[in-house]
Amino acid sequence: MTFFLSAFVIGGIALWLIHGIWWIGRVSSGPRIESRPATALVLIDLQTVFWQNGPYSPDQKAGAETAILRAVERAKSDGIPVIALRQEWSIPATKVIARLAMKGAAVAGTEGTEIAPPFAGKADHTLVKRVQDGFETGALDPLLKKPGVGHLHLMGLDTAYCVAKTALAARARGYQVTIDRRTILAADQKTADKALKQLEEKGVTLI
Repeated sequence: MTFFLSAFVIGGIALWLIHGIWWIGRVSSGPRIESRPATALVLIDLQTVFWQNGPYSPDQKAGAETAILRAVERAKSDGIPVIALRQEWSIPATKVIARLAMKGAAVAGTEGTEIAPPFAGKADHTLVKRVQDGFETGALDPLLKKPGVGHLHLMGLDTAYCVAKTALAARARGYQVTIDRRTILAADQKTADKALKQLEEKGVTLI
């Protein structure tokens, strides 16, 4: 009896964690938007914990930082809103997964979840995201609707995960999406190239 009870508990925990992994990587759906003329620049996960401690080389970061800050400067001069998405693992299962597989990086309430110094104060709006897809919480949709944004320029990290999943969620809603390769970072280039190919197939413009 004790054996079966233990097996049942262990199986339940395993299923709970599997569901958490699924939730982290799923792409949300939402109503398709009407035609909108405005553009927004979206900075993804440019946080201290990832920027300073992530698996990116100094050269990679230097190039991306220059390109991102130039894009932000152009956006400001053109009156284009700049939105920062900031990761915080706050769902119980995803918090456990983050602690087990990601060394606890960006768990809600931990150090380093703030926007990294090179990009601090650059965004007009900052939203917290709970998983890889920046649309998942539902907070981004109304923020983009108010100024009539229908075109998103995504930049940040990581290319194969949070950037890709946010781009796919945007395309599922009918947004035009552009990604400048100079403004994104990837821990693994092979995985990133595969993700970018998928994004092109979904209608994302890569420059």
